[in-house]
Amino acid sequence: MIKRLAVLGVLACALASPALAATGAEQSDGLIFRLAIFVLSIFVGYYVVWSVTPALHTPLMAVTNAISSVIIVGALIAAAAGSGQEMTGDLWLSKGMGGVAVALAAVNIFGGFLVTKRMLAMYKKKEKPAAKPAGK
Repeated sequence: MIKRLAVLGVLACALASPALAATGAEQSDGLIFRLAIFVLSIFVGYYVVWSVTPALHTPLMAVTNAISSVIIVGALIAAAAGSGQEMTGDLWLSKGMGGVAVALAAVNIFGGFLVTKRMLAMYKKKEKPAAKPAGK
């Protein structure tokens, strides 16, 4: 595990170094820096998800559903942006992207609840059928 984290640290430094290598009055390129963080988060997420034991999967699904519910609140705020203002192209774009975010977060939440319900059903004890009386 330590070896994997060391590899991730080296990878992060290698990806972020162009963004941090600004000289003189230059500013670092924000796009490269954000891209490096995005790529690093993919690797970290991969290792975190695959190192979770199956017994912890269901509680983690419940936590991700809670995170999605926070995301949907932000999406609703974005969809309601600019109330009482003149409808410009940027405002239409903001409202449209907020609506799309609400729809995607809703799919994520309900899908997560379905997966969690199915996972919990796997842990339930199955009822044994009643033994038939042996009669002639």
